[in-house]
This record gives sequence, C-alpha cells and structure tokens, in this order.
Amino acid sequence: MHEQSRTAPRRVLLTGWFSFRDGEATAGDVLALHRVETVLRGSGTPYDVAWSPGFRPDALHLDDVRPHDYTHLVFVCGPLHGPQVEELHRRFAHCVRIAVGTSVIDPEEPAVTGFHRVLARDAPGRAPTEDLAARAPAVPPRPVVGVILTHGQHEYGAQRRHGEVAERVTHWLAGKDCARLELETRLDTRDWHLNATPAQVQSVLARLDLVVTDRLHGLVLALRVGTPVIAIDPVAGGAKVTAQARACGWPALLPAEQVDERRLDRWWDWCLTSGRVAARQARETFREGRVPDGADRLLEALTSAAGAG
Repeated sequence: MHEQSRTAPRRVLLTGWFSFRDGEATAGDVLALHRVETVLRGSGTPYDVAWSPGFRPDALHLDDVRPHDYTHLVFVCGPLHGPQVEELHRRFAHCVRIAVGTSVIDPEEPAVTGFHRVLARDAPGRAPTEDLAARAPAVPPRPVVGVILTHGQHEYGAQRRHGEVAERVTHWLAGKDCARLELETRLDTRDWHLNATPAQVQSVLARLDLVVTDRLHGLVLALRVGTPVIAIDPVAGGAKVTAQARACGWPALLPAEQVDERRLDRWWDWCLTSGRVAARQARETFREGRVPDGADRLLEALTSAAGAG
C-alpha cells in the first residue's frame, strides 16, 4: 500500500462496480453505498457518487468527472480485481484512494495495491468484517407486485392485443416504486423456475400486495388468496378476463383499448387501499360458495345427458 500524509478531504468521489460503463448495480452494492453516504454526511464531508450510465442515465458518470475536482476517491463494495479498477488508480493518481467493504482475492494484484488503504470485508489472512449493506439505513417496505402476463392465446386471432398490453403495462410498472416479481401460472415438475403445484403458486400469491395480470387464472388465483388484482383484458372488445371479472364482481378491470397510466394508477391506488378489503371479501365468497359454478350444475347435466341417451 502507498503511504500519504493525511489531509482533510476537500471532496470525495464515491465509486464502485456500480460506476463503470459496463458494470452492474446490485442491491447489496447500493445499500453498501448508502451506508458510506450516511457516515460521510454525518461528518460533514462533501462527496459525489459516480453512477453507471446504463443504470442512472441522468446522474454523474465517470466519463464526465473532472478528477482534479476531488482529493479522495473511495471504492465501495465488490471485489478489487481487473482493469477497470486499475484504470481508476491511473486516472485519479493524485487522489488518496481508499477501498471499503471490498473483497480481496489476490493482495498483490495491482487493483489492490493501487489503493492507499483497503478496509476489506474479507481478505487472505484477515478476519472478515460485517458487510456494509448490513447496517445501511432502513427504508420503508415497498409494495410487492406479482406480474402474470401471457403472450399466447392465438385463438383470438385479429382481436389479440397481448403485445400492446404487455408493453404498456411493463413500461408503467418500470416507473412504479415497487418490488416486481414475474410469475407464471404454468406448472412444471422438471423446471425449477416454475412451480409444480397450484398450492405452490397460491403460496406466492398470498404473500403479495398486488397482482397485475392479463390472464383469467391470474385474476382468479389471486382473489382465491385475498390478494387484490389489476386485471387487463388483452383481447379487443373483451373476452374471458372481462367475463370472469364480472362473474367475480371484481371492479379493477381494464379493456385492452383503455390501458394507460392514468387508469392503471387509479386502480393501483384502489387495490392498495380499499381493494385489500374487497379482495378478502372475494376470497370469502369463493370459500362459502355463494354463487353456483359449472361444477354445481354438472351432476344435473350428467343426469340429463344420461336420460337423453
């Protein structure tokens, strides 16, 4: 490690793998960054954060940074390895360079030795320390939203609006501050990505705050466990999703022709407030069998068919 006299920092540039053009931002890395930001703000130390343009297009990027605006460079989290980290040492050679909360694989690698100080979370021959993400500032939980969309149903021919519906819905969801979970109602006993039984699907749906779906069974299975649903009918003029929403008395329904952010936002707000109660009521209606379904009339149909035969 290099030795350099300690001076009061004028300005710190915070970097990490979340800063590189081809890097990636992980939840753990960003939480580690928040922990460091908390410490710097508490000490009154001025700092900036360099973000990857692919992750934060409108933020400060490494390519736009003027190195001599900073006296210190801090690299947060992740492994100290590779040419991208080494380039930081060359570009910010005049800065005091510190790595914090990082993993050291080879202590002699230039990416490591280029730092004046390494506050590693794990390194050969050293006791590990708690990852920075563990003590990041607590944040309120966000709604957890299951997304169940179909790109099939070719039986509807020219009435299909599935692609348009999926594009509008996913674009809208990308702008919502929520945890999104893409789900499938299709079962498979061999593919671990998919659930193998209806009970497994329902166990996931029961733990969600909201479901957004253009599938009939996305609507029904969510209501079975009392989770509110924004249902979109992807067939022009309405088809089985519309019919099922009416049969269930579920109001949060949008036709393919009316999928826009204003209407989606309206049902989003309703589902996360009054819709919670309405979904639980729908669940109880299903359980109590208040409304006859086809199975209730099956024996009569079988008897009639036998008599007719």
